Amino acid sequence: MEKKSKKVILAGGILMLTAVFAIFACLKLQSGEEMVRFESVKEKQVPQDLTSNILPEYRTLERALACIVDDDVYVIVTRGEKPSSGFGVTVDRMMIEERDGKKNLIVYALFEEPDKKTAISQILTYPTAIVKTDLKTLPDTIELRIQY
Repeated sequence: MEKKSKKVILAGGILMLTAVFAIFACLKLQSGEEMVRFESVKEKQVPQDLTSNILPEYRTLERALACIVDDDVYVIVTRGEKPSSGFGVTVDRMMIEERDGKKNLIVYALFEEPDKKTAISQILTYPTAIVKTDLKTLPDTIELRIQY
């Protein structure tokens, strides 16, 4: 009898877990959000148009922006001017959501602070992350969500 009750409890647990995942999946589909695939761009691979035209204008600001270079959509996240080394930024994930017929790109960025136990250089820095996305067109709006 004890074996049967364990099987019933296990089956009930699996059923509940499946229901939770199904509800979560339905809510995600209803919200209209869609993951955006991307890959980080190494400094040597950044297109010249970005380094000469876009970055100088935006590197002192804290923001996310997108631009098209050679039919590829790039997203740039800048942290602004920082007083020392040790600050960083990486793109964690991106979602596209549709609101009122407009596409909004939500960029989740991780902001790193200097480690208090590590020696840092007292030099102005401009932490920046550049990623190449699988998007085909620019979004209507971009929202930067910062995580520490």
